[in-house]
Amino acid sequence: MWYTHTMIFFRNDYSQGAHPKVLEALINTNLEFSDGYGEDDHCRNAADLIRAETGIPDADVHFFVGGTPANFTTIAAFLRPHEGVIATRASHIYTHETGAVEATGHKIITVTSDDGKLTPAHIEEAMLEHEDEHTVKPKMISISNSTETGTVYSKAELTALRKISKEKDMYLYIDGARLGAALTAEGNDLTLKEVASSVDSFYIGGTKNGAMFGEAVVITNPKLKTDFRYIMKQQCGILAKGRLLGVQFEALFTDGLYFALAGHSNSLAKKLRDGIAAKGYGFLTNSPTTQIFPIIPLKTVEKLEEKFLFYRWKPIGEKDVCIRLVTSWGTKEEDIESFLKEI
Repeated sequence: MWYTHTMIFFRNDYSQGAHPKVLEALINTNLEFSDGYGEDDHCRNAADLIRAETGIPDADVHFFVGGTPANFTTIAAFLRPHEGVIATRASHIYTHETGAVEATGHKIITVTSDDGKLTPAHIEEAMLEHEDEHTVKPKMISISNSTETGTVYSKAELTALRKISKEKDMYLYIDGARLGAALTAEGNDLTLKEVASSVDSFYIGGTKNGAMFGEAVVITNPKLKTDFRYIMKQQCGILAKGRLLGVQFEALFTDGLYFALAGHSNSLAKKLRDGIAAKGYGFLTNSPTTQIFPIIPLKTVEKLEEKFLFYRWKPIGEKDVCIRLVTSWGTKEEDIESFLKEI
């Protein structure tokens, strides 16, 4: 898509480079020599910082360049050939990863969810349709927090999913591409420690929260740790210059930077959301995070596209369009004010 650099960017939260503190850390370590493949001091230190934040000292931490390799590698490693994963139809692993998970041989069993969240009822529904050896066996529950529509799981909702995952002998996994946004969202009642203690594995997204690139997969279930790096290598998930990932997560998890950046993104999204609502527009979902989905007349959308970059999410009726606006660590107050003035 062609656009001018004078346009204001609400299209996604990963198109800028790295936060200055992350970039500074990369520059300061640029001339160092280190071991490769994530076995350097920076990766070890970053993993220790993450273990401290999660409160699980024996968690395994592995660094990936992006969310898709993190997702399909963990699923490939955790599941046997005949096992599948339950997710919503809106989930990233189902809609935006080009069949990567299924290319590793694991079917995604999808359910429809209006708010993007899985519930125990969804799990029961999927289990009824997959009850014997003539179908794949559901073995993993995969959720996103925040979800692809910007909603977040409460402590009660996550606890309910943990309960049914144990009852059904299934793993619970979180796609945490926007985990920072979820944990700093208005009304959120979960901490990173509570997330870590409630699941078998999850990843902490850096790409969409201040890193140049990178995600940190955390494995808390001892059964799932065995030979993970073998699968990681086989699935092209180990970066030779692995230090580049460790350095970034060192910076993000020093002095609370990771959560500060996510909080900034959320606060500006709230200002944008409140301002749009005050002008009488409705929304597709009740999102308290960095992704908001206002419903706007098509003619207004066309005018807005002259100055702002965003996605047209879906048509609503014949005259309206739901658009997606995303704020990031680099979004400025004046960007929000400009959009609200224009609309």
